[in-house]
Order: sequence, then structure tokens, then C-alpha cells
Amino acid sequence: MTAFHGEYKLPGGKLTVVDFDVAGGIIENFSLAGDFFVEPDEVVLEINRTLNGMRADSSITDYRTAIDAALPAEAQLLGVTPQAIGVAVRRALTNAATWRDYDWEIVHDAPVSPVLNSALDEVMTQAVGTGLRKPTLRIWESTGPAVYIGSFQSLKNEVDTAEAEASGTAIVRRISGGGAMYMVPENCITYAIFVPESLVRGLSFEESYAFLDEWVIEGLQQLGIDARYVPLNDIAGPNGKIGGAAQKRLGSGGILHHVTMAYDIDPQKMTKVLRIGREKLSDKGIKSAQKRVDPLRSQTGLSREAIVEHLIDVFKRRHGGEMGSVTAAEMKRAEQLVAEKFSTKEWLSRVP
Repeated sequence: MTAFHGEYKLPGGKLTVVDFDVAGGIIENFSLAGDFFVEPDEVVLEINRTLNGMRADSSITDYRTAIDAALPAEAQLLGVTPQAIGVAVRRALTNAATWRDYDWEIVHDAPVSPVLNSALDEVMTQAVGTGLRKPTLRIWESTGPAVYIGSFQSLKNEVDTAEAEASGTAIVRRISGGGAMYMVPENCITYAIFVPESLVRGLSFEESYAFLDEWVIEGLQQLGIDARYVPLNDIAGPNGKIGGAAQKRLGSGGILHHVTMAYDIDPQKMTKVLRIGREKLSDKGIKSAQKRVDPLRSQTGLSREAIVEHLIDVFKRRHGGEMGSVTAAEMKRAEQLVAEKFSTKEWLSRVP
């Protein structure tokens, strides 16, 4: 008989904790706990009885379906769901790690070129995957404006290259998927989290997005922002999108999760360089861009620097971490990748 322990915090909800044994492939002695609310009390005992006797190789959907079928009509669950319980069970069975299992490093270095920021994303993800670097939170600082397009986007469909060149806006293709982002250093906050696969083990791709950004949602809420996660990959406020996330998973076992949030917005400049932006606004005017984006400056009245400092503090208090820096070896490798990959026509125009 083998004992298992699993935890999962539902985004916007409470912590779900499960403990159980497995003998002969069957779950035994199942116990559900956490800081959630359930009425009536007997519902927890019914969930325990339901999971006892189920096969350990069942899917999250199997666990959720069994719990749904067992819940009485009067059951009230707040801060926990059958899906969250299934995720906690699967994370226990797959030996998933928790945030506090790692010694975190936080990097907030001097500005570098936009293209070097993207190269560092690849280098540092690879380093975490191979064990050469601790799991890391890195706050981007850039030397100039840029349009970052997703790995699979068409360059000609997304960017007015002539307008970008005329305005001194770099064009960078990143390694993650997702949509194009117009980023001016003083108008956005971008962070990258480099984690090993074990941190998100047992989570679906969609669940991992919300899981990795739960700390920043908490940080924004502490600033008085009614922030929430909108699947698949958006952080939103009452008046629209605050930021968007993207991921890339490398063969080394490292995962890149990065997010750009709008601190301020200049819709006129954005729509000059982003073709897709023009099409979306063609019949609505510039004001609709401001409605669709909910910048942090107007919501908080704080400086960009103050918000960054606050978010780093939230991360430290929640997950731990010590301040560090990009190593000389990582910087050298990133510069090589800029020359060999990110600045080449082959990479930028790989989807013309």
C-alpha cells in the first residue's frame, strides 16, 4: 500500500487537499480537506466514499463524473469543484510538485533589446529544464518598442513592416504561440516564468495557464483591481483585457509561461503597426481599443515601477524567492541565438 498526498488551488477559489492510499491499483482511505465551504457537512463524507474503490488510473473526468453523480441535490460547494478534486487526485498520483518545493530566483535586470528578451526566454527555459537554473520569475525590461508575433502567425497578415521600420519598432517572432502584441517598454509589464514540468503535472494545458498566473491575479486584486482569469489565456478587469499569456514547452522539460499586461495604451500607434488591430477597429474607431484594454495605470494611479515592485513582493510572500540575475553564460548563449535564429529572415518570415 502506498500513501499519496495532493494539493490544488482552484483559480479564484480555495485550496483542495487530498490524502489517500493505493493498494492493487485501487484508491483506499480517501480523505478530502481544504479551506473551502461545503453544505451540508455530510457532502465531504459522501465524496470520500465515492472516491474510495475507484481505480487509481482513472482520469480527472472519471473522478469528476463520479462525484457529480454522488452529490445530493441540496449540496452547496463554494471554492471547490468536483473538477478541482479530480485534479488534486491526479496531481497526487503523478507526484506533482508545489511552488514551495522549489527555491525560486527572481530576475529584474537592466533593459535589453526586444529581440534579446525573446532569446533569453528560450535560453532560460532550456536551463530550467536541464537543471542548470532554479525555477525563475523574470521581469522584462526593454530598450525600445516592439511587435512580438506568435510562433505560428503570418508576418504579412499581422504587421505593417514599413510602418514598424519608420517608427523604430522592432519586429520579433517569439517561440510561444498566441497573438501579436505591440509593446512599448513604459506602457507594459511583461514577466516570464520558467518552470519544470513537475510543477504543472496533472493539469490540463488550459488549467496550467490559470495555475501559473494565480499569484498575479492575487497581486492585482490587492491593488483594488477586480481582476479575473478568462480562459484560455487572458487576465481581465471590469472594462476589458489587462493582459494575455502564452506558453512554450521544450523537450528538456522546461516550460516557458510569459504574460504581457497593459500599464498604459496608445491605440493610434498600436493600430499603425498592427494590421489586425486596424481591421478590428475599422468600423468602431480608436475609442473601442481603449474599451477593450483595461490599463493598470488608470485603475491604480500607481507608477509602473510601483506595480512591478508590488507584484514581486506578492510572489515572494506566496512562493518564496531570492533576487538573482541572468548569468554571463546565459547572456552569451542568448546573443548567439539572436544572431543564429531570432534576427534571421528565415525565423522572422517562417510563416510569411
